[in-house]
Amino acid sequence: MAAAAEDTVEEEVGRVVEQGKELQETAASLIAKSAHDEQSVRQKVLSLESSIRRCRSLLDRNNHLAPKLADKLEEDLQKARCIIADGDASAFLPSKPQGRFLKMFLGPINVRASRKDVQLKVKEEYNSYRDKTALLFLFFPSVLLCLRSWVWNGCMPSFPVQLYQAWLLFLYTGLALRENILRANGSDIRTWWINHHYCAMIMAVVSLTWEIKGQPNCAQKQRGVQLFLQWAMMQGVAMLLQNRYQRQRLYTRIALGKAKRMDVVWGETAGVDGQLWLLCPILFILQGFEAYVGLQLLRTAYKGVTSEWQVIFCGFLLVFMAVGNFMNTVEILMVKSRFKAKMKTEAMKVSSLGLHFIISFAIYVFIAPIRIVEPGHEVRT
Repeated sequence: MAAAAEDTVEEEVGRVVEQGKELQETAASLIAKSAHDEQSVRQKVLSLESSIRRCRSLLDRNNHLAPKLADKLEEDLQKARCIIADGDASAFLPSKPQGRFLKMFLGPINVRASRKDVQLKVKEEYNSYRDKTALLFLFFPSVLLCLRSWVWNGCMPSFPVQLYQAWLLFLYTGLALRENILRANGSDIRTWWINHHYCAMIMAVVSLTWEIKGQPNCAQKQRGVQLFLQWAMMQGVAMLLQNRYQRQRLYTRIALGKAKRMDVVWGETAGVDGQLWLLCPILFILQGFEAYVGLQLLRTAYKGVTSEWQVIFCGFLLVFMAVGNFMNTVEILMVKSRFKAKMKTEAMKVSSLGLHFIISFAIYVFIAPIRIVEPGHEVRT
């Protein structure tokens, strides 16, 4: 009986081993077939992209086309490009170089997602991270400033401020990592905003080494820190408004075929004008206040109140980031105004064509049936 049981177990194990071998062969065959099909699709995508570039070059060189036809062909090419770049075929396009920042943190791994739903999941997580960031930008500085007034008698200890700077370092590192991953997956993020987060990371690291001294003259020495916390609260408000505004504009651009679903919008299309009139002054005030904080730090170091090198470095860095933000905002508004002017010109052309059609139709309906009677002839009814 024991021998029969052993034979049964041996047969069962042998059957399991054979099933494992068959499954391995099936999986290897499927992977090989998928790789061959993927290479075929990749070649077709690259060929179509090359054809689109060739057609665009021909369109740019041919100046004898009618304006209407040229605009229509340009729009068709843009739609074809959007279909490739925003559809499932985008996974077969050559990926952008990931850069040294990602390689430094993640190593030489490929962060490009092969499926569109995974790419969109990455972007949703990035938007969620920005929303949480905006709320924390309001919460942390307000708590520190309230404790400064109510508990610490106008003189903040070093540890809470350094803890806040450590959180800023974690925050900006997370933003920079997510934005680099989004760029690797086809998102259109301006280089300046990623570089801005690099600068903010450097400033957070330097601030961690800056010992905020207390008495005597604590209020004067910590004036720059107080202004920086107030600026951070303003930045939280601006981030909340900017996140909402950008998403509404993104939906418009995607519907017009001017953007991909992976893009992070920075301008060039019409959005919600009421929000834009509210957002732009806040951004300019925020940038001016950022430069003011940097100048105050430099002024404090110049007068000898706090002469540490960290104060001078953070002052110069804040001024540099404020100037860069201002220049990019102005550039965005200029691109946006040019786009609106172009859309207005096209709308005027369409309206003039419509008016011409209405006048022609009225002439045809009301004037053409009237018969001109020559002298000496009667009109018989």
